Amino acid sequence: MLLDRAVIDGDGERIAIYSDRESWSYAQLLDKANQIANVLVRELAIVPGNRVLLRGFNSPMLVAAWIAVMKAGAIAVTTMPMLRAKELGQIATKAQIDHVLCDARLIDEVATTTAHTGRLANTVTWGDGKLEDLMRRQPSGYANVDTACDDVCVLAFTSGTSGEPKATMHFHRDVLVMADVVGGRLLQTGRDDISVGSPPLGFTFGLGALLVIPLRFRAATVMIEQPSPDALLAAVQNYKATGLFTAPTMYRALASQVQRYDLTSLRQSVSAGECLPRATSDAWHAATNIRLIDGIGATEMLHIFISAVPETIRPGATGKPLPGYEAVVLGENNQPLASGHAGKLAVRGPTGCRYMSDEERQREYVINGWNVTGDWYRIDDDGYFWFEARIDDMIVSSGYKIAGPEVESALAAHPGVLEVAVIGVPDEARGQLVAAYVVPSPGFEAGPTLARDLQEFVKGAVAPYKYPRVIEFVSELPRTQTGKLKRFELRHEASKRTIGAKFSNDQSE
Repeated sequence: MLLDRAVIDGDGERIAIYSDRESWSYAQLLDKANQIANVLVRELAIVPGNRVLLRGFNSPMLVAAWIAVMKAGAIAVTTMPMLRAKELGQIATKAQIDHVLCDARLIDEVATTTAHTGRLANTVTWGDGKLEDLMRRQPSGYANVDTACDDVCVLAFTSGTSGEPKATMHFHRDVLVMADVVGGRLLQTGRDDISVGSPPLGFTFGLGALLVIPLRFRAATVMIEQPSPDALLAAVQNYKATGLFTAPTMYRALASQVQRYDLTSLRQSVSAGECLPRATSDAWHAATNIRLIDGIGATEMLHIFISAVPETIRPGATGKPLPGYEAVVLGENNQPLASGHAGKLAVRGPTGCRYMSDEERQREYVINGWNVTGDWYRIDDDGYFWFEARIDDMIVSSGYKIAGPEVESALAAHPGVLEVAVIGVPDEARGQLVAAYVVPSPGFEAGPTLARDLQEFVKGAVAPYKYPRVIEFVSELPRTQTGKLKRFELRHEASKRTIGAKFSNDQSE
């Protein structure tokens, strides 16, 4: 699909992956992927349709492992390195996963998950020599499993407002559609392109931008384990990258530092994962003379479905549906609205939502054949789509989707918390901040010390990026007469004041 034909056609010596530690050609990557596929089948007894959890930082080995799962006819479940045992346990239980390929540096949470759930017991690690030893015993050839175009090959998990992860199913054909529509039509990816970016391969944005699309067009990709602003800019300079992929928050940080690097190789920059503020787009354009390509996608849809090529970008707008996709905004009766009216964004096309074992959520997301994304949009008279807001309680901060109720549950486990409500509050840099309104338990003093303790407590319970950067201590929370929390009142109060000295008590990155 992505490798074998390239080598057969004589492109085996082309570089496929760059990294600080090593770089692999297409032929080398194919050999590694074939060896891992043999390990999966011969050592782990994987059969087509088995789910394989992949856990690692962005690296050549993680790429090879993902491709090996495809070759074996299994289903890849790629997770973000920051996930904790609680989240891994939910994923493993829901998807019934027992097989794992894992970076040895991330094994602790896998072991904890196994102890608590009994899942993920068949684990092989790399970086400590274990997977590498097994690979050396295997041949570098492998006969790919003859999968069908509509066989599931990827389970991508996305958090809902309840914090329960949802598994979205994607076919082999969906992966190729993503490459051909986004890579071919939107980005016009060619053999000489080199992609670099920050999204983990556990995000479908990262999977497409940094793995599938480059390999589909026999280009190259750069794997960065810790994509700080300096690391990203240095990678563009050192590898002569032509495409940069990251979230608006990162572009805002990068814009102030670009003068220290040579970015003349860069021909396009793509923003996704959260709403792109006009100010960020303008700042990047002023710093680089490159206008950001904004894109909206969804885990349910696999990748970007509305965007604009550079010559048609309208700053502030997301763009128009990509080839093969249609989009509308729906009113209260789920009928399309005329231009100028805001409503629920709905899209349909060659990819679409398929939740695993969740008929209720499937009915909520797919209405009359339209995938309703949970975003509030309007369309102008020229057909451009403009983002207005998120519909649900999901907090989108620095490109990460965070379920407020999940953070509430983590905070509620602290003895110093009597009651808690979590919402997203506006922030110029991150789009939104996770804000917690806390009623302290008797005997606990509200103040900076307790706030820091609560933040560290949450970091140890769930993925660190979910912790509340803002903690507001209150005497009571607004509730309805039936006892339901009125989060909309908290949002309303937050919108009336500037996020400033009183409201921000965490300046860490």
